[in-house]
Amino acid sequence: MEYRLLGNSGVKVSLLGLGTNNFGMRMDLDESARVLNLALEMGVNMIDTANGYGGGKSEEFIGKIMKGKRSQALIATKFGLASGQGPNTKGGSRFYMMDMVHRSLQRLDTDYIDLYYLHFYDPETSIEETLRAFDDLVRQGKVRYIACSNFAAWQLANAMWTSKHHNLNSFVCVQNHYSLLRRDPDPEVVPYCKYSGLGLIPYFPLASGMLTGKYKQGQPPPAGSRMEKSSWATSQLNDRNFKIVQGLEAFAKARGHTVGELAMAWLAANPTVSSIIAGATKTEQLVENAKGLDWKLTADDLKEVDKIAPIAG
Repeated sequence: MEYRLLGNSGVKVSLLGLGTNNFGMRMDLDESARVLNLALEMGVNMIDTANGYGGGKSEEFIGKIMKGKRSQALIATKFGLASGQGPNTKGGSRFYMMDMVHRSLQRLDTDYIDLYYLHFYDPETSIEETLRAFDDLVRQGKVRYIACSNFAAWQLANAMWTSKHHNLNSFVCVQNHYSLLRRDPDPEVVPYCKYSGLGLIPYFPLASGMLTGKYKQGQPPPAGSRMEKSSWATSQLNDRNFKIVQGLEAFAKARGHTVGELAMAWLAANPTVSSIIAGATKTEQLVENAKGLDWKLTADDLKEVDKIAPIAG
């Protein structure tokens, strides 16, 4: 397993991270344990969850599975999405953050969170308030590193400047949707990460299975797949994406690989990427996800892939 620095921090994380948004939803405790334990055996030390995954079950499952082996992994979790009906049940306020971190610590059955994310940018709360609350949690020892998710480049720049100006702990990484079918971070977020030293943590690297060849044009999504019931996911089953996947499949096959391996190898070739968060509902999927990281794409390979899967204009 390859390890990289987590952005501008001094801690090293596995290039392959385990996404656990299926824990407690599509996977029960035993299924989750099989996948997580194999991940640890493979050297995966980045375990990614959020307070809302599985209605909190994901964090609970991780807490139970990691009992007695807490030091083997960095646990990353998030807050910010709506968790109730009241006026203060979402966002990046100090009020909400302090409540959410307490609940996450209880569910995870741990004294500290290694990496704590603000799940989405909150336009109603000043970034200074959010960062001061984050800073307090770090100083209290409840959180070791802080991060954000789904931020635009200008939001990242504002947050980093605010931290520096007020001498506060700053974000070490940003987790954004990033894949060969979703290259939104390329024009601005990737260059800013390179400039600032922030690590980029891609999620949905396989485009919910689109980049594994799971879905076929003109056919309904397989039963039990992520795209079977998700209206957002099924919107990805369009002509543009199928055309790109077809080209990527041909490119990978000509080199003795699968399109899923190409998707992981392409992200790994980006030096700003610290860890790639990939979910797995079966141990076999975890093994497949790891295979792509052994494929080192050349500069010529990357140029050809850019032609097949260009940044959307």
